[in-house]
Amino acid sequence: MRIAIIGSGPSGFYAAEALLRRTDVPVEVDLFDRLPTPYGLVRGGVAPDHQKIKNVARVFAATAARPSFRFLGNVQLGRDVSVEELRRHYHQIVFATGNEADRRLGIPGEGIARSTPATVFVGWYNGHPDYRDAKIDLSVPRLAVVGNGNVAVDVARMLMRTRAELERTDVAGHALEALVASRVRDVYLLGRRGPEQASFTPAELKELGELSDADPVVDPAQLDGCATGPGHENVDLLRTFAARQPRPGTKRLHLRFLVSPTSIVAGPDGGVAGIALEHNRLETLPDGRVAARGTGQTKLLDVGMVLPAVGYAGDRIPGVPFDEKRRIVSNRDGRVVDPVTGQVVPGEYVVGWARSGPQGLIGEHKRASAQVAGLMAQDGVGLDTRELPPREAIDEILRGRGVQLVSFQDWKQLDDVEVARGARRGAPRDKIVDVEAMLRILGEAR
Repeated sequence: MRIAIIGSGPSGFYAAEALLRRTDVPVEVDLFDRLPTPYGLVRGGVAPDHQKIKNVARVFAATAARPSFRFLGNVQLGRDVSVEELRRHYHQIVFATGNEADRRLGIPGEGIARSTPATVFVGWYNGHPDYRDAKIDLSVPRLAVVGNGNVAVDVARMLMRTRAELERTDVAGHALEALVASRVRDVYLLGRRGPEQASFTPAELKELGELSDADPVVDPAQLDGCATGPGHENVDLLRTFAARQPRPGTKRLHLRFLVSPTSIVAGPDGGVAGIALEHNRLETLPDGRVAARGTGQTKLLDVGMVLPAVGYAGDRIPGVPFDEKRRIVSNRDGRVVDPVTGQVVPGEYVVGWARSGPQGLIGEHKRASAQVAGLMAQDGVGLDTRELPPREAIDEILRGRGVQLVSFQDWKQLDDVEVARGARRGAPRDKIVDVEAMLRILGEAR
């Protein structure tokens, strides 16, 4: 069996490992990525100050060391190679393309200057090549982060870090300098539901109370009536924050609940000058879920920048069935299906956020990818008799189109360069953020 996996993030690597463990039939895996660098969200999404989470890359490197595995970086599906061509060269295809776009608030003023999706901000400070030139203006004293998930907390925490804290991380060099020079003193973390419904984890929330030069601020009245004890760790932590006195001269991180933005207000310079917030009340639905309902009461919060962190979404890939409503690859339990007829597309599968949308922590997708690999084994009986072109034929096609292929060995050379650069500031690495620069380094090495 020869299998192509498109996307080298965690779910792609987990699927590769599950497939390569098969004993019933020899399996070859070619893992493609549009960037020269592997690991997807681990490299470009996980916060720079969360190095322990990034250690999962060692597990992926062990998968990459298997003799029947190949990494083909710097190859973009739909630009350098078509799905139809992959079908001719592989018995099965797995889409592990994640969610690279962002969900929008859908309110007036969202597109003005200094209203920047958190996906852009995260990519910018992580050194993702797509966002290295993003215009991030941190010259304002007050900023709002809209959202109550882990990404929102990551963004708020990175804005509060000191130079000493940031220098020990793998934050991109350009972002390090901008964050150190930032004039932001007050960050407002805004949630549309209550403290009990916030989707950030206790571990993420706890970190906000451990910052060296910033203090969380919580109004005790927001916690009235909230349950405590096992299963309510977030509320317990918020009570601890509410009881604390902020230290003199520190930055402030204000956690506010039961508010929804209704518009972003522009100032004389055309950029953000405030955000209008509607107060919400909670309503229990017949199925037991709790929903936020607007009360019609609004207030203007004086901020100079807004970072909406309300979720990621998938982008359509040419030739791949797409669910426009859910913004994921159209699928049923990991098998790709036609979005109109519901018919299964033979030999094509999807894993990770491209399958489910942005839900689940990195480790949780290991089991899900293995389940899809199990379906592939069931479906693939007899497929391996289909004769394919030689394995390297796809390489020849790509090189004929001027694509500079990047192998896993090539990536290890880039890795060495980044680690050496990072050592100069005492950091795990200093990322190369320009694809052309990466390819130039590899070209010179060759």
